[in-house]
Amino acid sequence: MLVYQCELTLLENTFFSSREINDLYLTEPLIGNYALAYALGLAQAPYRNRGEIYYYEHLSRLNQQEIYITPATIPEGHEPKFSFSQFNSVPDGYWYAMGKNCLVQRPDGYDSVYDTKNKVWYIVNRQTGKRTKEKAVNYPQVGFIKMMGIGTVLHFFVITTKELILPRYIRLGKFMSKARVAVTLYENPAIVSRQHQTVKYLLNPLDLPQGMQVTSYDTYNIHPVPLIRNANLTGHFMGLDNNLYLPAGMKFGIEFLQPSAAS
Repeated sequence: MLVYQCELTLLENTFFSSREINDLYLTEPLIGNYALAYALGLAQAPYRNRGEIYYYEHLSRLNQQEIYITPATIPEGHEPKFSFSQFNSVPDGYWYAMGKNCLVQRPDGYDSVYDTKNKVWYIVNRQTGKRTKEKAVNYPQVGFIKMMGIGTVLHFFVITTKELILPRYIRLGKFMSKARVAVTLYENPAIVSRQHQTVKYLLNPLDLPQGMQVTSYDTYNIHPVPLIRNANLTGHFMGLDNNLYLPAGMKFGIEFLQPSAAS
């Protein structure tokens, strides 16, 4: 068994929409393990985004390869850094209007018509007369974002049965921000049984092994899976360093990621 302890240093402001409050979009000081799996290149995302989620298929392959990644945590002795910014995704076109949950744009060669009765906008092709109703969009046009700032340090672990070559630099978040990865390797850590062991690192509760007893924990309620920290656990652990223990036998809880389970 090989355990890579990875220190992640953000080299650019990094944004994940962890929480949304009106027009404020907040990044929690953490990184989920699904995002890290893709950022490290261990799970391959499709080149073209069709709006479909493939967690079940991609993480199943990592389970088959006996590779597991923990979420990334701000370690003790470090404080997260944040950066605030305002964004405006309104286009620079000559004409546009704000409709109901939509941004109405009028391309060259088209007219715009507002239906006062139904309170909807239509775009009309001048040549054909065809009317197209403007549909609601699922992205914000204006707002504020809170990002993890440059220099923020996080720790996570990659657990595997075979040697891996992890990249020195990765890209993360909505804006594909750059981060540096430094690695410390633990080979064949001892497996020990402990009662009421507190694990200060973030864990994905879906990934804990069967038989692990969870007494208490703090919750970070984020998507796609809430994470826990300061968990009080009883079971088998990998002893990595002085008072550094991780639950033994963790793997991606793919049974909870099947489309039938999510519906």
